[in-house]
Amino acid sequence: MKLSHLLKSITVKGVFGKKKEDAMDKAEIVSIHYRAQDVKQGGMFVAIQGHVTDGHDYVDVALANGASAIITQKSIERDSIIIEVEDTRKALSAMSAAFYGNPSENLFLIGITGTNGKTTTAYLIESILLKAGFKVGVIGTINYRYSGKIFNSPVTTPESLDLQRILAEMINQGITHVVVEVSSHAIDQHRIANCWFDVGVFTNLTQDHLDYHKDMDSYWSCKKKLFTENLISGPKKGRTLAVINCGDTRGKELALELKAQSSKLKGKSSKVEVFELSDNMIRPSNIKYEPSGITGRFSTIKGDFDFKSSLVGKHNLKNIISATGVGITLNLPLDVIKGGIEHVTCIPGRLEAIANTAGRFVYVDYAHTPDALENVLSSLRSILRSMAQGRIICAFGCGGDRDKDKRHQMGEIAGRLCDITVITSDNPRTEAPMDIIAQVLDGMRKTSMLEYDRADMDSLLNRKKGYVVEPDRKKAIELAVTVSRADDIVLIAGKGHETYQIIGNKIVSFDDRKEAETALRIEGLRD
Repeated sequence: MKLSHLLKSITVKGVFGKKKEDAMDKAEIVSIHYRAQDVKQGGMFVAIQGHVTDGHDYVDVALANGASAIITQKSIERDSIIIEVEDTRKALSAMSAAFYGNPSENLFLIGITGTNGKTTTAYLIESILLKAGFKVGVIGTINYRYSGKIFNSPVTTPESLDLQRILAEMINQGITHVVVEVSSHAIDQHRIANCWFDVGVFTNLTQDHLDYHKDMDSYWSCKKKLFTENLISGPKKGRTLAVINCGDTRGKELALELKAQSSKLKGKSSKVEVFELSDNMIRPSNIKYEPSGITGRFSTIKGDFDFKSSLVGKHNLKNIISATGVGITLNLPLDVIKGGIEHVTCIPGRLEAIANTAGRFVYVDYAHTPDALENVLSSLRSILRSMAQGRIICAFGCGGDRDKDKRHQMGEIAGRLCDITVITSDNPRTEAPMDIIAQVLDGMRKTSMLEYDRADMDSLLNRKKGYVVEPDRKKAIELAVTVSRADDIVLIAGKGHETYQIIGNKIVSFDDRKEAETALRIEGLRD
């Protein structure tokens, strides 16, 4: 693509270098890159200033690899075409969309944002759309997938260049509908700018990512931009939809704000149609929670239907309601919505059951925020009450180099809702594991639980509530399974679908599910 054509999508502050204006019209861009080491001959390098590294420090690497143009937001002199802009992230997004032919304009995009529930809701919506006969792609935390192909996804929402490329690939494969998990980082870093959504879904807002956003107001201000900015802009404005969980305080606030915004835009083409997920739209009844899943009935504005889901826990009912709400707003038949819900049997790493013959109920879950951990443990506690026996044993830790404020909260929650808690490491990164654990213990001790030694197996096997510290995650999982008895629920929380552990600056292979299976096999032999 001609460089001059790409530059039409951005505002240029200045062009520098010995090869500037005279070469601008002739320059052909064969590829765009934001990593200097990936630059190809004839490619364009966009220098992004990150939190750890600054792309401007790697301009010479990009030039050595054959970059024909450099986009910067700092003044740089080189013997090449240097184009300075106000914000290289915004420029990357705009030029990526132009380079790939603005793919989002030719797709039906559903964006899901919120602290918890994005992944599960995405799987459910995908299933409903497939049941309706659409060709569906998904971009999310676990992977991105379409047409039977599955690709690893290192982040929830890809960088803008990768996002536009993936959407273009999906169009080439005949995909018509795409479900995207939208993270707050992606919104703040303009990854979804120039990616135009037809539907925005809001799940909830609870504490997370405060290492990045600093406070909850900033976090919330960022999250809602999907609705207050993206849905009222671009080529789809005036025909976008917002499906909002109004059982959440921030959800109620968002619905009111969007309605007020739409009222001001009366007669204009930028307003968003708001669908509030409340009992007036979808009313659940006869709900039963069991270790095998959820059953119940939905009374909706389109009619009633019974459902049976393999997903476990009260929090998953909210995710099912969100997906059902999307189906209703798209005027899909109720039997299609019901079929889509019931087709989903498991979400990787989301209360994923680990099969065993030892009589335990063992689950692996991604819960790594206070709200997520409380939701999951409360759901399991409710199931346990219906069984009238058994204990909850939980192994969990908190990630390093991330929001420290949530650590003591998660310790208090686990202490309050668990019978036995094994406090361990998650992804400690560059922090000392025991320093992280100490902050978790600050909250745990507020519950007045007994502290056990790892070797005190008799105490861990009795019914007195308590906790034990085991920084080695493998040993912690083994311990949680070992001290469990028949009818106990064992929850391994924090990492879910992840197949690695980050220790220092190294990534090592580690899968909670495989470790739980190994521990259960050993325990099964003992039984």
